[in-house]
Amino acid sequence: MAKTVSYVKSVLKKSQIMAYQLSLPLSTTTPRLSFKVHRRKPELVTPAKPTPLELKPLSDIDDQQGLRFQIPFIFFYRPNLTCTLDPVQVIRRALGQTLVYYYPFAGRLWEGPNQKLAVDCTGEGVLFIEADADVTFAELEEADALLPPFPCLEELLFDVEGSSELLNTPLLLVQVTRLKCGGFIFALRINHTMTDGAGLSLFLKSLCELACGLHAPSVPPVWGRQLLIASAYARVTHAHREYDDNVEPEAVVVGDVLVTKSFFFGPDEIAAIGRLLPHGLHSTTFDALTSFLWRCRTVSMSPDPNTEMRMTCIVNSRSKLRNPPIPSGYYGNVFAIPVAIATAKDLMEKPLEFPLRLIQEAKSSVTEDYIRSVTALMATRGRPKFVTAENYIVSDLRRFDIGKVDFGPWGKPVYGGTAKAGIATFPGVSFYVPFKNKKGENGTVVAISLPALAMEKFVEELNGVFMTGSFARSKRTFVLKSKF
Repeated sequence: MAKTVSYVKSVLKKSQIMAYQLSLPLSTTTPRLSFKVHRRKPELVTPAKPTPLELKPLSDIDDQQGLRFQIPFIFFYRPNLTCTLDPVQVIRRALGQTLVYYYPFAGRLWEGPNQKLAVDCTGEGVLFIEADADVTFAELEEADALLPPFPCLEELLFDVEGSSELLNTPLLLVQVTRLKCGGFIFALRINHTMTDGAGLSLFLKSLCELACGLHAPSVPPVWGRQLLIASAYARVTHAHREYDDNVEPEAVVVGDVLVTKSFFFGPDEIAAIGRLLPHGLHSTTFDALTSFLWRCRTVSMSPDPNTEMRMTCIVNSRSKLRNPPIPSGYYGNVFAIPVAIATAKDLMEKPLEFPLRLIQEAKSSVTEDYIRSVTALMATRGRPKFVTAENYIVSDLRRFDIGKVDFGPWGKPVYGGTAKAGIATFPGVSFYVPFKNKKGENGTVVAISLPALAMEKFVEELNGVFMTGSFARSKRTFVLKSKF
């Protein structure tokens, strides 16, 4: 607790009023937008009632090295001019109530022998920041600032000093920023070892239900991590190329510059991708879009033709586990990351059906035995991290209710999903987020980070398929200096 208090106090010494300039593309006629964000001091929100004090081990899926990071989400809400409620007060109060049921989130991670993680359920609480921004929702919308990369994300989801560590720090950080029009921005950062997309969806659903007046979550949360802890007799029964230990890490390119863009794939784009596939071929929208992005991204990177390229799909595995089944309220990580592998030459030269079938085969390899094999691998081989070299990872959030986080009077968010492309220090991750564009079309937004020259080639590849002079639905470019 002393450590938590010390870093909460230390941040108070810093300026709490900052002005930021949003840079827009040269081709836009929208005026430049600047606004200030005023943050109140960070506080700890604790469970509204006493909760058990205990040590709860994470599962062998939860505590793998590849999940030991924080992942940010952000939600933008239009104003409700007839509402007099303060979203900060509504969410803060509901958060304390929700932590009664999800009390492990109010604890701190602890690491034991064999790198095994457990939650020390201390009830210390989660970080909460109240803020106000000198900007309206309409101004953000006009500036095309409602898709990644978000302007001033570091101010809309402030990294409290010391809070991004893995151990002995809050497991959840929430910031609610009021807009001067009455709208607001809800942002949170969560430790991925605690939950996945499906689990976070359950937590947020409970938060919204309690904010709207329910006395308890409609789906009671279940800890149950012992269901995915390998027994002493468990054995590794699959090859698990996703965790290969003989793959050289990617070379560091000094001074490389990353560009992030968001792309909207609506009915027209999906239809255009479908025309690249044989008529009658059975495939999902996910399979078609993912195979297309894998190939376009490979072309854009201009790798050596013999380079082994990887595509990793995050597969929600709750339905795969039946002995015993995973309870509906389970909010831990329950997914596999099977990998499709092909040479760059094959990806760039063979028809799109080739990578699509590789992706389908990788996904279909995930069975109950496969998941049990992953838990054994983690428990017996040092909880390895997934391979990042020449890898592109895709996580589909569209089937969860993350984009439907509804606190009542303000309705559903205009955008609700991950706050950026990439995870931790690895930029090669994209998330599929549901989105309705300004034309009213429902589709999928995908944020992608690539080196600047590669991004130019990537957009050219898209243009070549969609037959437009410029990819009209491409978001502005926000250039970041690479740390890799």
